[in-house]
Amino acid sequence: MHDPTSPDTPAALAGLDLLVSAVVLLDEALCIRYCNPVAENLFAISRRACLGRPVQRLCQLPPSFIASLEDTLHQRWSYTRHDIVVPQQGHDPLHLDCSISPLETSMARLLLEFHPINQQLQTAREEHEAMQQVIHRELLRNLAHEIKNPLGGIRGSAQLLERELDDPELRQFTQVIIDETDRLQALMQRLLSSYRTVQPTPLNIHEVLELCRTLMCAEFPAVRIERDYDISLPDLSGNREQLVQALLNIVRNAAQAVQGRGRIQLRTRIQRQVTLVKKRHPLVLEVQVIDDGPGVPEEIRDRVFYPLVSARAGGSGLGLALAHDFIQQHHGSIEVESVPGRTCFTVRLPLPRLATEDAQ
Repeated sequence: MHDPTSPDTPAALAGLDLLVSAVVLLDEALCIRYCNPVAENLFAISRRACLGRPVQRLCQLPPSFIASLEDTLHQRWSYTRHDIVVPQQGHDPLHLDCSISPLETSMARLLLEFHPINQQLQTAREEHEAMQQVIHRELLRNLAHEIKNPLGGIRGSAQLLERELDDPELRQFTQVIIDETDRLQALMQRLLSSYRTVQPTPLNIHEVLELCRTLMCAEFPAVRIERDYDISLPDLSGNREQLVQALLNIVRNAAQAVQGRGRIQLRTRIQRQVTLVKKRHPLVLEVQVIDDGPGVPEEIRDRVFYPLVSARAGGSGLGLALAHDFIQQHHGSIEVESVPGRTCFTVRLPLPRLATEDAQ
């Protein structure tokens, strides 16, 4: 006997037809087994045209979203993706949230429920996050100044004391003071360095990524770093030092997350008609750093780019905060999607107008 609430029954499908959200059912091959009228309207496609076809038949879904579907299919956990950007021919791209739920029926294995994001709500969310970042940066900047000033006096006093000590064993303690003071001064300098004015120059993102890869291979030799580059990408305009530091911090964070022995993938792509910092860009460069570590803990996922927030014991919580600042100074965006076994940091940077014209 069939469960009356199961999607296997006509009654259940009729109930899905009445929902105000867009619902799509997929089988284990990620092919469409059902979509309700709201989904037909949302993606401008008829049910007849997409049934039995791969889910990409609906629209140009990003590869990271397809990877999330595969993860949900294999791991059998529910998952929500926020702000999926779906390009549309001749129209503004769709901004969608999607809840992905596993099913145990003969007809379907996944249920997808899409919710269009209200543009005003999205803008308000971005403005709120930007304001929070400004507040944290200003607080941290003032704190860095207050800490940096007395460090010079501490270091000088330790050096004077060291000269008065004849016992080498005692001098090692003054050296600890000096070394730790130098470490704190370097930390404060890192905090203050994010406020330097950006001096943009043309640069190739793959040269930046290859430098990061070389440094990380030396620091974490047991980590396998794979490359999936779109070599046709044009040069962007940016500050090389800041972009190297930003991406290096993200890749190092991934290497630490996999505990120095997992797998990291560096991926580059181009995206069209993307809004960054409330401005529409015809072409945007996208960099993804994907690792197979345990994932970002849910309790800090929304605050992972805030200063002094870290999931790692002994972590300073500055690496991702500085990366966020540097990317923002380039009028770009950075976000994270994370489930156990797959964490993806996505950086999007606008391409200059000349590159946009060449691509058209």
